[in-house]
Amino acid sequence: MKARIFVTLKDGVLDPQGQAIEGALAALGFDGVGAVRQGKVFDIELADPADGEARLKAMCEKLLANTVIEDYEIEVG
Repeated sequence: MKARIFVTLKDGVLDPQGQAIEGALAALGFDGVGAVRQGKVFDIELADPADGEARLKAMCEKLLANTVIEDYEIEVG
């Protein structure tokens, strides 16, 4: 079972790395960029798909995402 997990900062949480990227893009001449938010992507392959989605959710809750300030989305494919 293959899955991709997207972890992003929740709305309203300050994103200094996103702001730095936004400034760098402007400095490189990429005008018209509104706001940049950065995040993380994890590609995970489970050998045993039994209870796969529940296990992936547990991984996010316990390690991959700080659920106080981050949201996550799981895509299985």
